[in-house]
Formats: sequence, C-alpha cells, structure tokens
Amino acid sequence: MQTFIYRCSRKPDMYIYLAERDDFSKVPTTIMTSLGNVEFAMELELGPERKLARDNPEKVLHNLRQNGFHLQLPPPIAVERQLQALAAEQAGQ
Repeated sequence: MQTFIYRCSRKPDMYIYLAERDDFSKVPTTIMTSLGNVEFAMELELGPERKLARDNPEKVLHNLRQNGFHLQLPPPIAVERQLQALAAEQAGQ
C-alpha cells in the first residue's frame, strides 16, 4: 500500500501517515489542530513485511485502511525530555 508521511510541527517525532497524498479529509478536526503545520516528509510503499522505526507496519496498515490515516506519536522518552525542558524553563523564569 502506498502511504504518504507528514512531519508535524507541534511535536518532534510526531508523524501522520495518509492513504492518499494531501487528503486530510478523514482526519478529525481535533487531531488536525493538535498537529500544527504538517509538512510532507516522504512516500513509502508499506506492507506487513516492511520494517518501520517506531510502529508495527500491520497496525499502521490497519489504521490506514480503517480510518484513512495513522498517527505516529513521539516515543515516551522524547515526551519526558520535553516535559523536563519545559519544567526547567519555567523554573528559570
């Protein structure tokens, strides 16, 4: 299955996969607003045997077929680092 992957500006390491290029019509408004600006990152032929860095390809394929999109969230460690940096920044003010 051909997939189209977009980088999200609000959170590093957050990506949205689409079944159709530039077709965000199936993504709920609440999710779209939480992504910030999206920028096309790459096109990828995805199958169950394809290795992905963070997600299970079968799960991604299921979400693409079922919903028309898949949201890849940042790894928990990245989120924890962001929270620590924010806390340190607020403590310094």
